[in-house]
Amino acid sequence: MKRHLLSNQKLRLDKKLFLTAFILVFVGIVAVAEASAPQALNVFNDKFRFLKDQLLWAAIGIVMLLITSKVSYKFWEKVATPFFLVNILLLVLVLIPGIGLRVLGARRWIPLPIFFQPSEIIKFGIVLFMAKMISKKKASVFYFTPLIIVAGLIMLEPDLGTTLIIILAVTIQIFASEINLLQFAGIGILGSLGVFILTVLSPYRKDRLLTFLEATRDPLGKSYHIRQVLLALGSGGLFGVGLGGSRQKYLFLPESSTDSIFAVIAEEIGFVGSFVIILIFAFFIFRAFKIARGAPDKFSQFLALGITAWIGGQTILNIASMTALVPLTGIPLPFISYGGSSLIMTMFATGILLNISKHASKK
Repeated sequence: MKRHLLSNQKLRLDKKLFLTAFILVFVGIVAVAEASAPQALNVFNDKFRFLKDQLLWAAIGIVMLLITSKVSYKFWEKVATPFFLVNILLLVLVLIPGIGLRVLGARRWIPLPIFFQPSEIIKFGIVLFMAKMISKKKASVFYFTPLIIVAGLIMLEPDLGTTLIIILAVTIQIFASEINLLQFAGIGILGSLGVFILTVLSPYRKDRLLTFLEATRDPLGKSYHIRQVLLALGSGGLFGVGLGGSRQKYLFLPESSTDSIFAVIAEEIGFVGSFVIILIFAFFIFRAFKIARGAPDKFSQFLALGITAWIGGQTILNIASMTALVPLTGIPLPFISYGGSSLIMTMFATGILLNISKHASKK
């Protein structure tokens, strides 16, 4: 790896993206501190427990960002295939009883010294592998094979939200590869039909869809989560109830520090503050797309595009679900939600974007 370290000090990374990432991490630390205190006190008798975890993960994430921003993106092209295959192995291992940890009906974690989710690592693994395949001009029919394998394994956990993010990111990469549009549309229709069938056949996912279509049904049961989210948004009003003033975080709002953290943010800083957070995310996505557009070669271009589509798509889907624009999906808000695997991998990938930015056209 050492020979891939960049020594040319004239190459400068995108400072605006770098600063934006750090702002979002800081916002996340504050948000986790505010949203998690009641649950942490109730479960661990330590209201700072989740905050301590998030600070540790943020520190690891920052180190990962600094490392990957120094390592030439060309290194990742060389390790793309073995990295992807190891990721597939981890997705298989997490499904094996005794290895994968089952929580709330889903088997998504491998308990090592720290719990980690292979599905978070595969987000990078598959966009990396696809970037290499597309840059090598492999036959377009083979582009969908790794996507089907990964999506199938993640759906077995089950985790529809992560599956949708991966499908979105890879689909954008494939579309940008100048694939035949008729072929792309045909496979897209089949894929959409498959997602719909999987949703309808699963009682849990079907309930979420029906709840989205009729939010007033079963207010204390199936629609409880989204109703609490909407209560938080409505309570926040224009300027919010103030930092620390959220009522919904007091064990009313499920997943208040993870998937639903945006609802707590909206309650405490209101529409205006939430809109500013959305603008910061939008600026991050804009800078990332600019890096992809100016990337020096096909591999770096499609890698940057895939990372941007992953982080940007996950941001949009999380916020859309928290504002009842789409059904609840159960995915974290990048940089901000409590959780080590998501934060570390997002920072890891941001570091790679920064490395590509050193070589990108500045136009």
